[in-house]
Amino acid sequence: YFPVFEPHWQITMAHARASGFVNWNGTLYEFDDAPFYGEKNWGGAFPTKWFWTQCNSFENYPDLAFTSGGGIRELPFSFLPGKRTETLGLIGIHYNGTFYEIVPWTGEMEWKVTPWGRWELSGRCTDKNGKNQFEAEIIAVTDEPGVLLRAPTKDKGMQYACRDSGFGSVTMSLWLLEWDNELGDFVRARGQVPLVDQARSSQCTVEVGGIPWNETWNVSSKMKQPMKGMVRLPYVVRGLVEKTRRSKK
Repeated sequence: YFPVFEPHWQITMAHARASGFVNWNGTLYEFDDAPFYGEKNWGGAFPTKWFWTQCNSFENYPDLAFTSGGGIRELPFSFLPGKRTETLGLIGIHYNGTFYEIVPWTGEMEWKVTPWGRWELSGRCTDKNGKNQFEAEIIAVTDEPGVLLRAPTKDKGMQYACRDSGFGSVTMSLWLLEWDNELGDFVRARGQVPLVDQARSSQCTVEVGGIPWNETWNVSSKMKQPMKGMVRLPYVVRGLVEKTRRSKK
């Protein structure tokens, strides 16, 4: 969930199961105990440019799901002079009952997204106040043309500004990190196998939207101060509370 800014985006069910039917143009499509994902958006408009990808049906990893998105959005008080936008992304992973969150206020993320067909995503959570530090890599591709969908825009209302497909192929890996004193940075934990080792699926949903682009969208996403400190404050407080509890045991 991205707080403070429009659009607001909240994932309500990342790894659910559903049974029922869909009636589309007179054809009934029934499903039973199928993988299900749900989210909601609210606010005035979608970002001026964005990507999104999601999967919760992996081979050999039944308890794995991820969602990732990134985009260009307006900062508060956008009427003020100067640059009033920022480009941010996140990766959220559910695996074996643990939530691995890579967000701009506790780490960083990079992506290379083509105009259509390939999404290369990577990110690290390096928050020392967290229980774990970790790194994820995701590559999703599709040969399908996708479907044009309407999305809310700031000045023109609902427009065909989004391309989406549910036929993406994805590979995902997840590693724990450890601190290296010589490098002064976090590195992949030595002597440990990845938590998730190239999990694969052919049921990944992929999306691009907003202003069309003709070249690969290559971004290193980091949140700037003072907004980073403001959004990160609850995480710092939570970390201090957990340390206090552990010291009393």
